[in-house]
Amino acid sequence: MTFSGTNREKKGGQRVAVVFYALAALFALYCIGVIASKAAGTKFFLVWLAAAFLCAGTGFLLQKGLWERLPQPVRATALAVLGAGLACFLAVEGLIVSGFFAEGSGKLPYIVVLGAQMKENGPSVALAKRLDRAYEYLQENPDTLCVLSGGKGENEPVSEAEGMYAYLVEKGIGADRLILEDSSRNTVQNIQNSRKLIPDDIENIGIVTSNFHVFRGVRLAKANGFSEAEGIAAPSGVYFLPNNMLREFFGVMKDWLFGNM
Repeated sequence: MTFSGTNREKKGGQRVAVVFYALAALFALYCIGVIASKAAGTKFFLVWLAAAFLCAGTGFLLQKGLWERLPQPVRATALAVLGAGLACFLAVEGLIVSGFFAEGSGKLPYIVVLGAQMKENGPSVALAKRLDRAYEYLQENPDTLCVLSGGKGENEPVSEAEGMYAYLVEKGIGADRLILEDSSRNTVQNIQNSRKLIPDDIENIGIVTSNFHVFRGVRLAKANGFSEAEGIAAPSGVYFLPNNMLREFFGVMKDWLFGNM
């Protein structure tokens, strides 16, 4: 009976191992696809390669029956930690998704466009979509002023603010409506530095950014004196969405832990 039970556990572990091997292959292929696209602005996509190795290692443990050899308390603790981590991940992702369709109300006195990578030939796809959404809003609300927020990274030809300025002016937005903030290096600085360029009595602004970035951008704005901040979501590419959503999870967790929002 003991042998039979052990054999069933081993076979069950081998079946689950196949699932982990499949996940490992999927994550590795996704990572390769991101690399091949040459569109990634950071090296965060390497996390998918790490996930592939982790899944492959887990599959190996299950296939060889090593998981079943671990003491029951160790297995129970590992599963509890995994369950808690998954619950946290899903909760945060739900909050991120809540900002996907934010449109912002009309006639806001200011909007702030959060920067993204500038390339040699102009704004990256993500940044262009943010700017197109800002352009639409500025066209519909001719009295709104716009802060363009983003410094110059090591791999960028000009500051993100300068690139955004040139893009919007070329599309017909008056230069007198555009305010450049060209020293920030991350989202927290985007908001903090933009706050200095907007009158202290202004609390209702729009945060223009990619849909997956809206939740964090608005929360950071509210933590920095814009109590009535609203999101204005720009669309984002479907292929890069898994990478962006995972990266944003870590961004939200970091800003919560550091007390930024």
